[in-house]
Amino acid sequence: MKKVLAVALAAATLALPALGHAQNAIGAVEAVDAADSGDTAWLLASSALVLLMTLPGLTLFYGGLVRAKGFLAVAIQIGAIAAITSLLWIVVGYTLAFGPVSSGWLGGGSAWMLGQLGNVREGTLVPESAFVLFQMMFAAITPALMVGAWVDRARFGWVVAFSALWSLIVYAPAAHWVWGGGWLATRLGTMDFAGGIVVHTTAGVSALVVALLLGKRTGFPRMQMLPHSPALTMIGAAMLWVGWFGFNGGSSLTATDDAASAIINTHAAACAAALAWLAIEKFSIGKPTSVGFATGAVAGLATVTPAAAYIAPGAAILFGLAAAAVCYPMILLVKRRMEIDDSLDVFAVHGMGGIIGSLLLAVFLEPSLGGTGYAAGMSLMRQLVAQAVGVGAVAAWSALGTVICALTVAMVIPMRVTEDEEREGLDLTSHGERAWEFE
Repeated sequence: MKKVLAVALAAATLALPALGHAQNAIGAVEAVDAADSGDTAWLLASSALVLLMTLPGLTLFYGGLVRAKGFLAVAIQIGAIAAITSLLWIVVGYTLAFGPVSSGWLGGGSAWMLGQLGNVREGTLVPESAFVLFQMMFAAITPALMVGAWVDRARFGWVVAFSALWSLIVYAPAAHWVWGGGWLATRLGTMDFAGGIVVHTTAGVSALVVALLLGKRTGFPRMQMLPHSPALTMIGAAMLWVGWFGFNGGSSLTATDDAASAIINTHAAACAAALAWLAIEKFSIGKPTSVGFATGAVAGLATVTPAAAYIAPGAAILFGLAAAAVCYPMILLVKRRMEIDDSLDVFAVHGMGGIIGSLLLAVFLEPSLGGTGYAAGMSLMRQLVAQAVGVGAVAAWSALGTVICALTVAMVIPMRVTEDEEREGLDLTSHGERAWEFE
């Protein structure tokens, strides 16, 4: 028994240095891995909410607005865009947008294929992998928003190839300029909390350019092309509304009052815009519509996005009212006066909403109006200039980059389907099972 105790004591003595080394190693890991579990969980949940916006939400919202023979085409285009842009984000998109900053125009290429990711994203308390995932969802939904501009007439192969190229040439640089430490944010002080410039301005302006390049649908504007299912549009808008809580709330990158403030403001703006839209419809066409409610809510959501965590709830209500006041007449201007077939009003709703919200941000940052205040050296006028230059630069690059991407892909894949295919509907001619069921 004494011998056994002696052996055990000797073994324990020898193990003490190893235990000390192990404890030191654990301490070192803890020192490096400073991720906050609550913030991380919120960012992962927010990523799922943004994907909810893209796949079922945007699909149903747009799908209900098109004619019945185009619903499946809308669904597969949104799905394919989300898939290709997500893969490209992993391969190269993330490092172009959020890689190391050098000139301020593009991120450095140290994270190709998501190699060499940091334990924690610099400036945050979340793992860089979680940050990558969240930003991937933004990269996926942004080009998917443009689907509404070309419904019923764009060729599927062109849509996928164009969106893939666009995500690298237009979206990734814009994200770097504003969010990735690029020149707009660091040199001018341009602010964009969750995508009024990076998401909605890029998608809205690009959608308008594509609509001009593609031309009008056959029969536009003489024929009425009514939504085949306003009920689906309402369901889709509801999903977008819920998902937007993750879109804006998640952009705080923390599970704190910043996220709560962003969500309250998001909800307030959507409520105000939806109700204001109904009021405008009542006076202009004699009755409020479900499509109007859904469109107004989305306009309010897009408008408050750039400022969601920087303003007071009262200001968010004004953002929603401004969304309805600007986006509603813009639809009439684009479609009726200019006769541009931006089929589902991507520019008028998302583009103009993002632009108006980005400019109003400069005003309502004012602490006396409940805002969080200006950065050191900034004032209302300086911030307004920074916002205007940011919007203008991103809009100009979006237009130019869209022309380059669209025409480059069109050299290989025609942009538009034939008139016969358009007349029969893309569901049948491009994607429908009925094309082979009866063979």
